Amino acid sequence: MGLILASKSASRKKILENTGLSFETKPAPIDEQSIKEEMLSTGDNVRNIAERLASEKALYVLKDHPEDFILGADQILSCDGHLFSKARDKNEAKEHLEFFRGKKHTLTTSIVLAKADKIIWVYTCEPELTMRDFSEAFLNDYMEKAGDALIHSVGCYYMEDIGIQLFSEIKGEYYDILGLPLLPLLKKLRDLKIIND
Repeated sequence: MGLILASKSASRKKILENTGLSFETKPAPIDEQSIKEEMLSTGDNVRNIAERLASEKALYVLKDHPEDFILGADQILSCDGHLFSKARDKNEAKEHLEFFRGKKHTLTTSIVLAKADKIIWVYTCEPELTMRDFSEAFLNDYMEKAGDALIHSVGCYYMEDIGIQLFSEIKGEYYDILGLPLLPLLKKLRDLKIIND
């Protein structure tokens, strides 16, 4: 009986590694966009969508590992009533950042644990971040320095790197913003005796 992270996120993997936890990583190739579109068409809210996506990832991996605990996670960025996925290229990343500039956005972050064919725990948080009204010169310089962060994170930034310069205000826990609410997760793993109390 072990712990498996059902994610291809390098950031989530690194966060877990830094805790000293022993785990495997197995990405879950689910069709996230189809699930989002289906749920939006029926009027579901962002929280429900994030929880469903995290659950689908965990359940996908659980099929081949029913004896293990599977950790699924998802994060959705919403701003002015629009939901954003990772940018497909640097041009789209620039469009996203121009849209976020001077506005508040929410990162709805959900994590779930699955075991023995079902979801046994769900945790969702919604940190709020306000991007400052940065100049075009700053944006161009940021994009040049940010590199892969532009297309590998939903907000086109890594908070733990140069991305912090984009913001004027942040409300929420650091690890919640990075996409893996760590303190609630560690507490649950201790409660389940997966790690020592």
